[in-house]
Amino acid sequence: MSSEQTSENMQKLIKFDRLKFSASEDNMMLKQIEATHEPDGREFDVKPLLHLVEQIFTCATPKSDVTFDSLGLKTNDVEALEDNTHQAGFISTLEALAYTIDRISCEIRCKCSGREEAHRRAISVLNMVSSHPWDAKLVLILSAFAVNYGEFWLVFQSYNSNELAKSMAILKQVPEILGRSSTLKPQFNSIKDLIKAMLDVANCIVKFRELPSQYITADVSAFSTALANIPIAVYWTIRCVVACASQIARLRGLQGDEHPLSTSEAWEISALVHKVSNIHNHLRDKLDACHKHIDDKRHMEAYQMLLELFMTSHSDNMKVLKALIYARDNQNPLFHGATHRRVDIDVFKDTHVLLLISNLDISHDELEVLEDIYRESLKKRPGIQYEIVWLPIIDQSDPWMESSQKLFENHRARMPWYTRHDPLRSPSPEDGAVITFIKKEWHYGRKPILVVLGPRGQVVCQNALHMMWIWKDEAFPFTTSREEDLWKEATWKLDLLVDGIDPRISEWIAAGKIICLYGGDDIEWIQRFTTIAKKVAESAGISLEMVYVGKSNPKELVHTNIKTIIEDELSHHLKGLTSIWYFWVRIESMLYSKIRLGQTVEKDPTMREILKMLSFNNSHEGWALLSKGSEEITKAKGDLFLTCLRQYNQWEVHVRQKGFLQALKDHLLQIHPPHHCNQFELLVAAGMIPETLVCSECGRKMEKFFVYRCCDV
Repeated sequence: MSSEQTSENMQKLIKFDRLKFSASEDNMMLKQIEATHEPDGREFDVKPLLHLVEQIFTCATPKSDVTFDSLGLKTNDVEALEDNTHQAGFISTLEALAYTIDRISCEIRCKCSGREEAHRRAISVLNMVSSHPWDAKLVLILSAFAVNYGEFWLVFQSYNSNELAKSMAILKQVPEILGRSSTLKPQFNSIKDLIKAMLDVANCIVKFRELPSQYITADVSAFSTALANIPIAVYWTIRCVVACASQIARLRGLQGDEHPLSTSEAWEISALVHKVSNIHNHLRDKLDACHKHIDDKRHMEAYQMLLELFMTSHSDNMKVLKALIYARDNQNPLFHGATHRRVDIDVFKDTHVLLLISNLDISHDELEVLEDIYRESLKKRPGIQYEIVWLPIIDQSDPWMESSQKLFENHRARMPWYTRHDPLRSPSPEDGAVITFIKKEWHYGRKPILVVLGPRGQVVCQNALHMMWIWKDEAFPFTTSREEDLWKEATWKLDLLVDGIDPRISEWIAAGKIICLYGGDDIEWIQRFTTIAKKVAESAGISLEMVYVGKSNPKELVHTNIKTIIEDELSHHLKGLTSIWYFWVRIESMLYSKIRLGQTVEKDPTMREILKMLSFNNSHEGWALLSKGSEEITKAKGDLFLTCLRQYNQWEVHVRQKGFLQALKDHLLQIHPPHHCNQFELLVAAGMIPETLVCSECGRKMEKFFVYRCCDV
């Protein structure tokens, strides 16, 4: 690098650094700025005036060389601004401010040179607006510059269409500017950058004045920091105004081959834009922090309101439901799936309401089964005693996209019940409070829950989904006492286990047939088991109906197994993967129901049987159970059952005396290993995970492990 290039770069750095002050200079400058501030209490709405200024900057843009799209104004915005700036109140405000704006306009019109001159003029301008608040000062100064800027470009734009403008343009040397537009493009761009920086800061400062005082006070760190920095932000924005006005003045005085913008001036303008942009970024960060503080306060306020609402007795359920399902757009807040119409919340008055709460990933299986139960209830009970409403929840971690909207609308369209017209979404403080309440008070995670509200808005059950899966609408009104009564009436028999999932099984039970349910995902075991079971049944002279009930996971493997079972005619199977899902979710729901009622394996034989079934589902190996009609169930793991069947000749002699099932059961007990235990996965559902569980086989306390799984496949 040559010595000349090095010297030139050093000079550029010096010029670029001219806007940096020492700490002592900063303190002195801040004192000068604050000394100009003597507000007299008079205030006016600055937004219409700022909007008018933005409109001038947008309309005055020379379209051929510079665009102001980056200012953020569009045609529709400008049209909307016209309504705000032509009101009687605003016109009277302008009349009162016209003299001040004109004085400032005269002060900033001339070009200046050097840092000291720019600083002097900025302080002079601040003194002219000493009686106004900081946001008003800045908007008034921008208005004064907009007058100069607008006049300059108005002549420029009307040069070819208006004789008066043409004469004025000649005096203002517009033809000279037009002839050198390509050379002047850097100057136009510097003006554009300065204006954008000014407007960014102005809009940000105005937004601080709009913050609601009931939620934001001076003791909030972000707010107090911003207030302390606003005077210096206003000062540097005025420096932008002075620099921009100087560039306009330079364009007006353009002569011959005079270069409109020297390299050093370009660097200084760049440094000025950089500094003011940094100021804007700092203020914007503080503004964002203030908005977050306000949202948090509003969130907590709304959350406390919900807490108090649910702790208060009501004459009906309207207040509670309106707090959960309010109308965001002042329209009816509910969508009725059966009629595809929006309806008001009063359709739920004085009735039980079941809030189906889930995200958009609610499974096809859950929806299909719940729809069947709901439609069946409508047929059995024309005047249905409850209504269901879906409250979809969208967390901040779930991005809302066009595909999300389509998924929501697809779910909503297929549901025969009601849906909150818009999903609950975290960014809204009101929605966020409802989501927080649902998560904290009703223990919602990401799995669906069914909260039951009584006719007076009281919480009857925090999650009736397990009762719904087990008992369907027989569980109405879904109270704990009703749940206890249903268990008192139930015994661990095959009809409880399948409960109408497959009508054929119900018919076989009624006919007193021997029925075998078997499962697992090991197709080789399935083939061996079904083959030997048929041979044993033939030898014993019994009619055996076998049904494959699969496994809750993995579904793809179960689906493949069903294909093989059909092709090889091995046995019957539950119709469809949804039926298999329902079979296993009912058993899991039975466990949650027992836990919720405070039952234990030691005291409740049915709970022990439920745990054994869940351990079968968790194992990769097969299993089987046999029952005749409504008699007691006999069951065992796959290898043990295979061994028992293969040893049929050893217990065949007892079949005639004891009956097939009793002889089978006795031999299973005889060959049962001395010690074998179980393991199973248990989903955390509505906080219902007991601290301890004992093994259904050996009675020892089971160890607890964590399993992370993202989906059912």
